[in-house]
Amino acid sequence: MPPSAFVATFPASTTFFERRTRQLQTPFVALLYAIYTHGKTNVHAPPQFQLEKRNLGSSPLQVTEVCLGTMTWGIQNSEEDAFEQLDYAIKECGINFVDTAEAYPIPFTHPRYKPGNTERYIGNWIAKNPTWREKVVVATKVCGPHPNSFVAAARHPDRQYEKGKSPPADLDKKSILEACDASLRRLQTDYIDLYQLHWPARYAPGFGSRTYDFSKERESVDMKETLSGIKQLLDQGKIRAYGLSNDTTFGVAEIVRAADELGMPRPASIQNGFCLLNRSFEYELAEACSPMHYNVGLLPYSILGGGALSGKYLGKLGANGSDLDPELSDSRFVMFEGYMKRYVHEQAVEATEKYKKIADEAGMSLATLSQAFCKSRAYIPSSIIGATTMEQLKENINAFRVKLDKEVLDKIDEVHAFNKDIACR
Repeated sequence: MPPSAFVATFPASTTFFERRTRQLQTPFVALLYAIYTHGKTNVHAPPQFQLEKRNLGSSPLQVTEVCLGTMTWGIQNSEEDAFEQLDYAIKECGINFVDTAEAYPIPFTHPRYKPGNTERYIGNWIAKNPTWREKVVVATKVCGPHPNSFVAAARHPDRQYEKGKSPPADLDKKSILEACDASLRRLQTDYIDLYQLHWPARYAPGFGSRTYDFSKERESVDMKETLSGIKQLLDQGKIRAYGLSNDTTFGVAEIVRAADELGMPRPASIQNGFCLLNRSFEYELAEACSPMHYNVGLLPYSILGGGALSGKYLGKLGANGSDLDPELSDSRFVMFEGYMKRYVHEQAVEATEKYKKIADEAGMSLATLSQAFCKSRAYIPSSIIGATTMEQLKENINAFRVKLDKEVLDKIDEVHAFNKDIACR
């Protein structure tokens, strides 16, 4: 067996094996040496594998299969933390895709919350690393309708608003143009690669809800009005592509129809929640988004169920999400009351325990199983990962070197068959 046959397994170059084979006489001895030295290497070294790049819908964008999420930057993570994550993910691991939003960080209720801070962190990193800008696909979002919006107020830092009298946010053309200009200033760039509608202008069930409530229907900004703003940004070169978020099959179909009537590009992506505990995208939205139909790529967020699918909460949270373990005091489910409780109710925990058993039997962590599952989905061009520590970030990126076999995927489907929609409440 030639030395190059070992390269896919061990983080060393072919040159290394060729040299060691010559020095140690046989490939087998060189292999043993590689195993020994690999065990002595820094466990926090960047992953030695090539991330795949995939087309994002029908857009000109090519993105790595991993996207760096940034939702915690500004509350749980400092600017220094953000720079460390960006340097590692982009420069060392080859990730070329970063996702943020004008509304970030989250949650809005935290004392340290300041809308736009996450974009500012990224903008400061871009200013410090200008040669990397064209190598990175930067995605951000304009927020949907919200009365008295502090996010909309943050678009105009030169204006003063009385408390409780901030302007409303919406997806009309004027608001979209103002929001994009504000994001460009904070990001310190002259273009945004992917500009997403954070949630629809119309009422639509989302953020964990799948049941359509007729009583919540309301008049809303027409989709063509929204797209007229997007089209102007495309024509001006301020954005390269656009996408949806927290939307439904109806929303995708309607915006594609409107885009076709306006003679403009269709949306490239949809960013919805998706994980082992929430596979609702697969039921019928996947059909609409298929390359055979509207060709809209899913960018899944909360792929670890807000952290529940890391397994660290199993047996360590009270029935109401209260902290039973001092080590979890700085975790989101404990810090933020009511945070994503849909992932930690009784049935969700029972399903999580079953998925953990599958992971244990396969010789991997639950976090790795959960993220490798996203990698296995043909309709996902890139999965959004998030981390509050470098250790978490490294494990999350490394999960994408794993390819789940049919036996493991079948076991996952068996659990899912009896636990559908458990994170959609």
